[in-house]
Amino acid sequence: MHIVSHASLVAFYSKPQYRDSKGALEAWYDVARLAKWTSPADVKDQFRNASFVGSNRVVFNIRGNDYRLIVAMAYRMQWAYIKFVGTHPQYDAIDAATVDQSK
Repeated sequence: MHIVSHASLVAFYSKPQYRDSKGALEAWYDVARLAKWTSPADVKDQFRNASFVGSNRVVFNIRGNDYRLIVAMAYRMQWAYIKFVGTHPQYDAIDAATVDQSK
């Protein structure tokens, strides 16, 4: 998968209060960039705790569910668009189906 944008992960874990997320976010990135996901089932095969919220969006639990990552998938084109990365409480305050931190 082509990940758009790795820089948003780096920007998040570069903040002092979120530095503990770096290893888990980079581990997710390493798996995702090598993946050839063609359907939600393919994602679920690699990430059993992934949730699907509509609009081809997938919610990943990061670092034991301390953080959440929302990615919009374009399976046919092999693109994954990072829409949100944040703490679990921050995630609880947004709409996973429409959030877009990239704007």
